[in-house]
Amino acid sequence: MILVTGGAGFIGVNFVLDWMALSGEPVVNLDKLTYAGNPRSLAGLETDDRHVFVHGDIGDRALVGELLSRHRPRAIVNFAAESHVDRSIHGPEDFIQTNVVGTFHLIDTVRGWWNALPEPEKSAFRFLHVSTDEVYGSLGPSDPPFTETTAYSPNSPYSASKASSDHLVRAYHHTYGLPTLTTNCSNNYGPYQFPEKLIPLMILNAVRGRPLPVYGDGMNVRDWLYVGDHCSAIRAVLSKGRPGETYNVGGWNEMPNLTIVHTLCALLDEMRPDEAGPRTRLITYVKDRPGHDRRYAIDAGKILNEMGWRPAETFETGIRKTVRWYLDNLAWVEDVASGEYRRWIEANYGSRGTEGAPETCP
Repeated sequence: MILVTGGAGFIGVNFVLDWMALSGEPVVNLDKLTYAGNPRSLAGLETDDRHVFVHGDIGDRALVGELLSRHRPRAIVNFAAESHVDRSIHGPEDFIQTNVVGTFHLIDTVRGWWNALPEPEKSAFRFLHVSTDEVYGSLGPSDPPFTETTAYSPNSPYSASKASSDHLVRAYHHTYGLPTLTTNCSNNYGPYQFPEKLIPLMILNAVRGRPLPVYGDGMNVRDWLYVGDHCSAIRAVLSKGRPGETYNVGGWNEMPNLTIVHTLCALLDEMRPDEAGPRTRLITYVKDRPGHDRRYAIDAGKILNEMGWRPAETFETGIRKTVRWYLDNLAWVEDVASGEYRRWIEANYGSRGTEGAPETCP
C-alpha cells in the first residue's frame, strides 16, 4: 500500500481517485482538513475498504510513526502543503509551519522508520515530494523555461516555504540515503479545485453574474497543466524515477491569465448562455498583488526523455472538461465557497475594488 498526505486537497483528491480507479493497491490518506481540504470530494470511496482516511497532521510525529508501523507503506506521496500565494502574504506563519516544519517532522519520522526496515523493503521504498515551479522565481518574456537545474529564486512566502521543503527532501537523500523523488509542477487546473484559484473562481463568478477580477494588466503568463495529467506524471515518477532526482512536470501550455479568462467566458457562453450578454462584460481589472511573478514556464523534457511521459490533454480539451465538471457540480462548488472562503475573500480583496480576485499559482 501507499501513504498519501494531503489527499483531501485539490491535487491529492484527484491523485487518490485516479489511483483507486487504476490500481488495486490500497491507500492510507492523511489530511489535516484545513479550509481547502474537502472530505466530500472523497465521498465515492466511503465504502471502498482499500481507502483508509486519517484526519491528522504531517507534523504529528506520533501519528505518522503509528501509521508507518501499522501499514508499512512501500511509498509516500507528499501533497500536504499550504499553497495560496495571497494567503502566504497575509499570514506567512501557517506556510512555514506546514510546508517547512511539517515537512521536516514528516521526513525525519519517515527516515527513522525507513532506516530500520529489512531488505528488500528498504531499497524498494520511495518518498515522493510534490512541489511547484514557483520555487524557481520569475522569467522574462524571452527567457528559456525552467529546468531541473534552474537556480531557486522564490519571491513569495509560499514559494520560499516550498523551496525550503524541497531542500530538506534533497538533504535527506544526500545525507541519509533516503530514496526521495521531487516533482515541480506548473499551474494545475481541473475538478475539485478550491475556488480561490483563477479558473474555478472565474467559473463561479461568471455563473453568478459577478465581476471577473483580473490582477494588473492580466498578462502574467503561466504554464497550465490538467490535473489528471499531473497525476499520471506522479505515477510515472513513483514507478520509474531515480532516487534523489527532481522532475519538472508541465503542460506545454504557456498562456496569459487574460487569455484564460476570455477562454472561460467563451466556453460558458456556449454551454450556459447568459441572457444579459457575453460574459466578457464582467471582466474587471484590480490592483496587482505585491511581488506578482510575471512569467513561469516549464521544460518537461527530462520526464519525457526518461519515462516517455507527456500530457494527454491539450489546454483546449482539458479546459472544456473542467468547465463541464464545474457546471455539473455547482452544489460542490457552492458548498466549499461558503463560510471560511467567503470570509477570506472579503478580508483579502475588499480593498482592491472588487470581490473575489484570482490566485494564479498551482
